[in-house]
Amino acid sequence: MYRTHVANFEVPGDLTFNRGPIADPEAFARDAGAASWLFLCGEEFAAMDGGMSYAEVQSAVPKSENIIADPPRVLDIDMARQQMVALDRLPRPTLVTCRAGPRSSAVVYLYAGLRAGASAGEVLARADEDAAPFAGFDDLRAFVTQGLEELAPDA
Repeated sequence: MYRTHVANFEVPGDLTFNRGPIADPEAFARDAGAASWLFLCGEEFAAMDGGMSYAEVQSAVPKSENIIADPPRVLDIDMARQQMVALDRLPRPTLVTCRAGPRSSAVVYLYAGLRAGASAGEVLARADEDAAPFAGFDDLRAFVTQGLEELAPDA
């Protein structure tokens, strides 16, 4: 498959992922000026110390979706497809969050890479440069790479 080089691939400023636990969902949404939120955690996260419920997400933004992708669930291409469709649907600016940031950042970089037509190498290089939370996890790097290969419009 042939792809053109995307000079200076960047993650769009209207997509925000977390870089750690979120202490106050309403403040997080307000500070980001968020119109929507893609929440990747299940209800078991709400029961954890420092956890957050989908109800808290729903009360913090006008539009939200919940696609549960937290451990022990494995991120796979079917889940990635659902996440990409949700991100296409949700109004901007959009928050994408998981428990601490690795999975949410992987989803944001995958989405941005697909929309820009970027290669896996370009996306991963940018993630490394940005110190994206997923960049240090081989399984999440593989998820982004596989998503870019299998979900690209010309794939």
